[in-house]
Amino acid sequence: MARWQPHAPERLLVAALELFEERGYENTTVIEITERAGLTKSTFFRHFRDKREVLFGGGAMSGLLATGIDTAPAGAAPLEAVAHALEVIGREAFTSDRREFSARRSAVIAANPELREREALKKLGLIATMTGALERRGVPDLTARVAAELGALAWEIAFERWRGTASRDDFAELARQALTQVRAACALC
Repeated sequence: MARWQPHAPERLLVAALELFEERGYENTTVIEITERAGLTKSTFFRHFRDKREVLFGGGAMSGLLATGIDTAPAGAAPLEAVAHALEVIGREAFTSDRREFSARRSAVIAANPELREREALKKLGLIATMTGALERRGVPDLTARVAAELGALAWEIAFERWRGTASRDDFAELARQALTQVRAACALC
């Protein structure tokens, strides 16, 4: 086996997802994942803290969210800055070629309580990232928190629609629609 091979994180992710689907999360070891990917255990731990993290991409989403909010137009309202971040995520992470993979990943997570818990913790981290990025733009704390929570809800709704087998819509467009619907629902409250 070569000491270095390209695309190690992606190969480990694909191998892990396949094994989790075949054997279940609980019945799959890091060694089995690395063997399937043709890599070593040390390579796995160079990229991921633990077996759960292989499905959650480290801090990639947090980085995209922060960048999206930071690069939103200067005069953008808080929810517009969040919408800009969701568009960045759509372009970078939720591309049409990743739709099937994302649906498979979601099914594996839904089938395991430990992974559902990890996903919930990741969501809290993403909300904190959005809140912090909005506060850096000068948005007051409470407004930043509300915008981040509403953005997370819109993201969740858009993601559910996007990964659906019948949907062929662009994630960014679905996120904008969901954000509009979330705003309308808030107005009714």
